[in-house]
Amino acid sequence: MTTKITSNRTEILAGVSSFLATMYIIVVNPSILSQAGMPFNAVLTATVILSFFCSLMMGLYAKNPIVVAPGMGMNAFFTFTAVKGMGISYQVALGAVFWAGVLFVILSAFNVRTYIVKAIPTQLRFAISAGIGLFISLIGFENAKFIVDNPATLVGIASFKDPIVITFLIGLFVTAILIVRQTTGGIIIGIVLTTLLAIPIGRWWGDASAVNFGNAQLVTWQGIFSSPDFSLLFQLDLVNSLKVSLFPVIFAFVFTDMFDSISTFVGIAEAADLYDENGEPQNVKKSLMTDAVATLLGGILGTSPGTAYIESAVGIEQGGRRGLTAITAGLLFLPFMFLSPLLSIVPAIATAPALIIVGVFMMKPIAKINWSELDDAVPAFLALVLIPFSYSITQGIIWGFLSWTIIKVAVGKSKEVSLALWIIDAFALVALFWGH
Repeated sequence: MTTKITSNRTEILAGVSSFLATMYIIVVNPSILSQAGMPFNAVLTATVILSFFCSLMMGLYAKNPIVVAPGMGMNAFFTFTAVKGMGISYQVALGAVFWAGVLFVILSAFNVRTYIVKAIPTQLRFAISAGIGLFISLIGFENAKFIVDNPATLVGIASFKDPIVITFLIGLFVTAILIVRQTTGGIIIGIVLTTLLAIPIGRWWGDASAVNFGNAQLVTWQGIFSSPDFSLLFQLDLVNSLKVSLFPVIFAFVFTDMFDSISTFVGIAEAADLYDENGEPQNVKKSLMTDAVATLLGGILGTSPGTAYIESAVGIEQGGRRGLTAITAGLLFLPFMFLSPLLSIVPAIATAPALIIVGVFMMKPIAKINWSELDDAVPAFLALVLIPFSYSITQGIIWGFLSWTIIKVAVGKSKEVSLALWIIDAFALVALFWGH
């Protein structure tokens, strides 16, 4: 193993850096899941507990400098595909998260992940990651009311005379500049600044209700401290979430979470030279088991699945190489469990720039798609664009798989379709016909 010896001071400072890079999820996750009808404060409590416990597990058990928290993309899938798209309750969706966690634990324990990884074409993995990035960005633009309904063109851009749009744009460009300048905590600084800029809206200028925010004042003071809200604890519906119609949802949670985790571990291992003697990312089995537990806990606590965060690379760039980095970051999450009134003042236009910047981060794999080979490019493109265009991560994944198989077989490259992928295609077809 090539883990480098570092001082405790270096590890702790690296943990602080990783926390600052990931703490935006404390506000962004509740802002997304609350759109599924879940109480903001309760989601915030669940987010903090999961991030605290699983980051500690990553540090103590897997001994990796990687922060774990509810994943971006998974929260969007939970809200907009599972709950809003399929019309199920958030309790049933939480049950699906739990069963996905159970399946993920089994796959990790028996090392089945290796076969699943080989079954999914690499080109589709790149496209799905980028497609989720586009989807998250679209949600950000919609939350800011920058992209709006337009009967003539389906979608359009809001009026630049609207104070909400102006405030959002200022927040977006300030956040982007901070990120480009590699300012530590740039995303959270952008959220705070945009929230402060939104205070006058509905008080001194503009009318927020005109753009369907429902309240003339975007920012309302509710205090600083309060007791944690555990109302979502054990609210999952374990029985109804096992219906056949929800199997694609459970599979999508497992698939997206697993490949997001694996790509994170590989990327961080490459950046920090954290490989074992077999050339695999350091302690990858224990790390994936931690991710699996984070998914299972998400259903129990009341949030979308937890996953390893690629933003952990910020702390690694500061010299973090050991589990103490993740432990430090995990401990820093805990105090925010008591600050839900303070954090709930953050309006949707303040978290929207964060969603768009995260979308930028998730677009990186698009450069790895083999655009010169059309039998690779067409399925990848369909997966990429159908995720945001259909407003469904599941639809993008399904059509990516099916088009890959159909095209490869038609051009005489059926050897590139594994038996496992044929099985996945069968589940995809069931999902399509069952859902329609």
